[in-house]
Amino acid sequence: MHIFSSTANIIDAAVVSFFLSARFFLLASAIFMFLYVWKRKKYWYAKIQQRYPENKYIFHEIKYSFFTVIIFGLVISEIVWASKAKLTLIYYPIDKYGYPYYFLSIILMIVVHDAYFYWTHRFLHWKPVFKMVHKVHHRSINPTPFSSYCFHPVEALIEVGIFPLIVFTIPYHVSALAVFAVYTLVLNVVGHTGYEIFPKGFATHKIWKWHNTPTHHNMHHKFTKCNYGLYFNFWDRVMKTNHAKYEEYYESVIKQRRAGKTDNVKKPFAPTVRETTKAEPSLAATDTN
Repeated sequence: MHIFSSTANIIDAAVVSFFLSARFFLLASAIFMFLYVWKRKKYWYAKIQQRYPENKYIFHEIKYSFFTVIIFGLVISEIVWASKAKLTLIYYPIDKYGYPYYFLSIILMIVVHDAYFYWTHRFLHWKPVFKMVHKVHHRSINPTPFSSYCFHPVEALIEVGIFPLIVFTIPYHVSALAVFAVYTLVLNVVGHTGYEIFPKGFATHKIWKWHNTPTHHNMHHKFTKCNYGLYFNFWDRVMKTNHAKYEEYYESVIKQRRAGKTDNVKKPFAPTVRETTKAEPSLAATDTN
């Protein structure tokens, strides 16, 4: 007996896949249309890499994202089936273990995922695996929101693997898992927007420096062999895989943003695909491994 053993289960799988597709493409499309089309002139000063991504790469991102949401849907559908069959650690009612545990379980999911992502990401950068699998994601040197789910099918399976890991090891309420799913989607898309949203000094602040920024992941796409973390900057700092000049680069992006904002007020600018507003922050592609 498994998820595809009945018509009802197949329909459930299709519904889950459709929901995941709609959720991702609505969010990614909304942010893309806002930042890259409707308001690109107004907010261009916040663009980390001051050039517009080529259309062929945007289409590449969208194409592979379709494969990813299908694979995610199939795996999540299996989890839904397993939960209904009481094979996972799902629990009811919501206060069964108390509300402190409920919120702690969400935090635990995020912390576990951050570690899972870092170490699987390092595996994906192993040369043979990178060439066969992860290179698909790294074609986006200048990422857009659509690159968030632009994975080779094998990588998509690895990425969604965090959900089986969680549901079979952490007692969870379905709403806690839903909150985690929304959190990871939003943070992933924001990290791939190509726009910096955090304030000056964020990357060097004694507390906030432990949280990653869009610039941090943008540098990973640009320089490749550095900045492997997802939510937090813990593992990159511990393993010394931050780009050697990450903090300097971040501040140069903020300086560029402030200068561009002033210039934009005086003389609005609408870049074309190959145009550049100002010299973007430039650092050598230091290999931090």
